Amino acid sequence: MRVKGRWADWAAIALGLMVGLSWVAHGMYGFSGGLFFILGLGVILAATMSLTRPGSLTTEIGVVAGGAVLFSLPWLLGFTHILGAALTAWIGGGAILVLGVYGLTKARAARRRDPELAWGTHENVVSE
Repeated sequence: MRVKGRWADWAAIALGLMVGLSWVAHGMYGFSGGLFFILGLGVILAATMSLTRPGSLTTEIGVVAGGAVLFSLPWLLGFTHILGAALTAWIGGGAILVLGVYGLTKARAARRRDPELAWGTHENVVSE
């Protein structure tokens, strides 16, 4: 059985799941824990959409943005003193960012090769 989609998107889904559930292990309840959950969920959503549309650039940009925000989260919210949560954000955010950039280059190549893989090229036409 052949696995559909890019390995980078599958890895981003797995990392998004780990980040989205990590707030429980770190004991970060409240706003910062909610952001871990929301960012993990957003990465999962964007990477899943990238699996279904391999030529879509916007979904890969969403993965990159989620990784960048997650990487900067310890400084933005001031929890650099909570080492486990900060390392999860830095390592997980950096890895998601790298996977998103890799997926973005692959999506651009797929879009050049076959423009039908992008979102904006489809038309809803009723044949008469």
